[in-house]
Amino acid sequence: MSEQPPTQGNEDETREPLLPGIEGPEDLHALDEEQLQRVAQEMRTYIIDTIGTIGGHFGANLGTCELAVALHSLLDSPRDKVLWDVGHQAYPHKVLTGRRDRLPTIRQYDGLAPFCSIPESEHDIMGAGHASTSIGYAVGLKEAMRKGIGADGKVAAVIGDGALTGGVAYEALHAAGGLQTPIVIVLNDNGMSISPNVGALSRYFNRIRLNPRLWHAREGVEDRLTKLPLGLGKRIERLGPEIKSAIKAYWAPGLFFEELDLAYMGVIDGHDVHALREALGEALEADRPVVVHVHTVKGKGFAPAEEGGLESMEEWHAAKPKSIVDGQPASAPKPVPVTETDSPEGIEVLEKPPAAGSPPQYTKVFAEAMVAEARADERVIGITAAMAGGTGLQQLCDELPDQYYDVGIAEQNAVLLASGLALQGAKPVCAIYSTFLQRAYDQIVHDVCLQKLDVTFAMDRAGLVGDDGPTHHGAFDVSYFRPIPNVVVMAPRDEAMLVHMLHTAIAHDGPAALRYPRGSGEGAELPAKPELLPVGRGEVLAEGERVALLGYGYGVAVAREAAEILGKHGLKPTVADARFAKPIDAGLAERLAREHELVVTIEENVLPGGFGSAVLEHLEDAFAEAPGERARVLRVGLPDAYVTHGKPALLRAEVGLTGESVADRVLSSLPSAQPALT
Repeated sequence: MSEQPPTQGNEDETREPLLPGIEGPEDLHALDEEQLQRVAQEMRTYIIDTIGTIGGHFGANLGTCELAVALHSLLDSPRDKVLWDVGHQAYPHKVLTGRRDRLPTIRQYDGLAPFCSIPESEHDIMGAGHASTSIGYAVGLKEAMRKGIGADGKVAAVIGDGALTGGVAYEALHAAGGLQTPIVIVLNDNGMSISPNVGALSRYFNRIRLNPRLWHAREGVEDRLTKLPLGLGKRIERLGPEIKSAIKAYWAPGLFFEELDLAYMGVIDGHDVHALREALGEALEADRPVVVHVHTVKGKGFAPAEEGGLESMEEWHAAKPKSIVDGQPASAPKPVPVTETDSPEGIEVLEKPPAAGSPPQYTKVFAEAMVAEARADERVIGITAAMAGGTGLQQLCDELPDQYYDVGIAEQNAVLLASGLALQGAKPVCAIYSTFLQRAYDQIVHDVCLQKLDVTFAMDRAGLVGDDGPTHHGAFDVSYFRPIPNVVVMAPRDEAMLVHMLHTAIAHDGPAALRYPRGSGEGAELPAKPELLPVGRGEVLAEGERVALLGYGYGVAVAREAAEILGKHGLKPTVADARFAKPIDAGLAERLAREHELVVTIEENVLPGGFGSAVLEHLEDAFAEAPGERARVLRVGLPDAYVTHGKPALLRAEVGLTGESVADRVLSSLPSAQPALT
């Protein structure tokens, strides 16, 4: 990978590259449109070379090069605000805002954040990694400016057509139109989010995008309708505004937005800097909310993504390290997605090459177990929110499509759909990443658990997920499920236990939630037939003395590692698998507390409100009259802080979630124990 981004094309090779001279967005202001177009192409080549070497989000960033250049050439950032929804398409924005030379560190420990990050740059206005939020941010920013709070400036929100399927985006559109907030909403329309988009709105955009007759100015549509020959125009005039609006809706793109009092411009070629600047310039000067509908190509400039259709765009949503050489796909290994979009077979490629005979991925085990459950009971239905590949439900879609739903980026609606299915006697399973399920909390509390509905929540990517960082870590689900009545909360210690727990959750008559981590299993033999587990019962894996290591989920593997280390220091700890965080195994917790000096709870969830808190709370109550009869409790888990991005092994070492760290803390807590070796 070269330090300076090369240019492309025979003519450009004879000219001095422009991108190395762009140290900040203000440097774009002196360039003409031909030069701006060159900057966009140089930046695209730089991203292909860089991300193809180090890995990271790929296709979406290649599609926004001209858009980022056009916006920053017209605006004065950071006084003017550019908001990038999700942020996985904001690499060009990072390059233009003083971070070009640090792009090779993106997604790496101590490197650039994978999404926009307020501490990282004054040009990153919002630090969010979840979809559909940019319009709401924009309305709030501009409304504060209108009230004289902070410096005034222009506000533009860039949101993809996939993100626009999220319900919170509709709520923000409603607010913007109602308040007439003067913001620019750039609809970056490429027909994709991570996977191909679903739903009615996607079909609407597709009709606009693919029909060349609809690429026209719209102001004169109604006037032309009233001038149709043979008396048709007068008849349409007499039919009233409702009929005229219906006819306009068929022929005129953007009426959806105009009915919300949002001006509409489009469709604009998103790879033509001149066309973008012309449209955006007009929109930025309007004293009202304007939607600028831009058509871009995900993977623009990289032939395998651009020319291979939706399947190739999905495959190249992200690139793995060393997957591109000299602008072309490396001959081997075949590129696979490496972030939240991973296929079950390729999740850990970014962390480490899979060894021959390595354990299967948790996601793959869930996918196969889910298909087996659905085959055994036609009432079992899988639901995902635009993450069919990442959750493993694509396998259910392929094999049993009638027992599968994808609602788009709309987690709240996914849970509501599950509620309706359960009311009719179905047994829905919502397969949603732990971090994304946070968005549906009210529906979990009010629509499922309050009514004791038979819904299972399968939370993939629980714990520290790695390079996607704090917006994607599944750090809070134990804490946000524990206070809710009527729900059973569990976590498997290995892939075999995941099969049993999914079966148990589906069979349980009421809400149930299970969490499991990203990555490979522990190497346990998968059962030929799933078993029903007794709800609220843990399991002792090794009897010992003095110290009891009580793990939950991934914490069991840490407990086993710590026990092995402690054995070298003359200790033989008890190791137990709690299996359930709600209800906890009260009998097991009390026995461990009576028979040991120290009980250590281990979990990959934040300590506040987590599994360790559940154990501590129970023991405080159970031994309230005889506190001296129970062991001290040491809780190990994630800190009350947002953990950065980086390889999971580095992050777990940083927060002390390793066998070595647990053993060291145990030895420090036992006065007569042999000290740790450092």
